[in-house]
Amino acid sequence: MNVIGVVGLPASGKGEFSKIAEGLGIPVVVMGDVIRNAVKKAGLTPTDENLGAMANRLRAERGMDAIAILCVDAVKEQKAPLVLIDGIRGDAEVRVFRDHFPGFRLIAIETTFEKRLSRLCERRRSDDVGSAEGLLTRDKRELGWGLGNALKLADIRLNNDGTLEEFTARVTDLIHTMERDP
Repeated sequence: MNVIGVVGLPASGKGEFSKIAEGLGIPVVVMGDVIRNAVKKAGLTPTDENLGAMANRLRAERGMDAIAILCVDAVKEQKAPLVLIDGIRGDAEVRVFRDHFPGFRLIAIETTFEKRLSRLCERRRSDDVGSAEGLLTRDKRELGWGLGNALKLADIRLNNDGTLEEFTARVTDLIHTMERDP
């Protein structure tokens, strides 16, 4: 099994990458689902504040690689030749996946702050922030988890400043290449 991971700042396009991959039949393990499930189990509303606090708590209690460790079994359960991990937030998580999955490749999704803010304001998920200050706060929190270091570890960089159609074409080409050349 080949495993790839997607990393990027909030609203860079990780979720879109995953949707495209799913449309191509690639199973996706979403790291944020671990946090959303923990928030739900705790009886909390899935706001940015609650999700961030839960992610911080899991990392404080179990280590910076906690969420990745919780995802390893979900990845191993997949029966496909290529599996995608969505939502890597730190270098400790990258190390876990590289230790468990030889040949693991990390893809960084890059886009401007302005594009990311615009996307957050448009998509309106319960955990989205609606202001530049809110996005800066979220960026700072995630960079504190080692996101900047994880971005530096990327094997492939994919720009997402263009249209959704352009991004879809880039992702589709990349996935087809990875399926052919593991």
